[in-house]
Amino acid sequence: MITTADETLLRRAVAVAAAAIAEGDAPYGSLLAAADGTVLAEAHNTVRRDEDITAHPELKLARWAARVLAPGAAASTTLYTSCQPCGMCAGALLRSGIGRVVYALSTDQLVALNPESGAWKPVEHEGPALFEEARLPIEAYYQGS
Repeated sequence: MITTADETLLRRAVAVAAAAIAEGDAPYGSLLAAADGTVLAEAHNTVRRDEDITAHPELKLARWAARVLAPGAAASTTLYTSCQPCGMCAGALLRSGIGRVVYALSTDQLVALNPESGAWKPVEHEGPALFEEARLPIEAYYQGS
């Protein structure tokens, strides 16, 4: 359930997105807040400036949380973001241990506003294959630790 406090922090994420335009960047912004609402970190999209397709604000904050926060602290945080995280960012958020995500625009709403954002062709996946060979380094790593 989204609260009034969530809406306040979500508005700040939208403001971070809007401010990114003045820096020549795409209008996507995020912030990570502690359980008490204290903003721990903010980021905006720098894909074009950095020439880095992974420079999404959600991914930057997931990396930050994984590096800086203890697992319990990360689990109590909320990521507020101007748009629903993409698949890449969703995976990073899962691995980071961040506890919750609140977003302003859904992916469908974003695509309606900017049809190019929905133009990505899915990558074909094939597998699994070579289980007997591929499992050996995995087993060696995890059984050796």
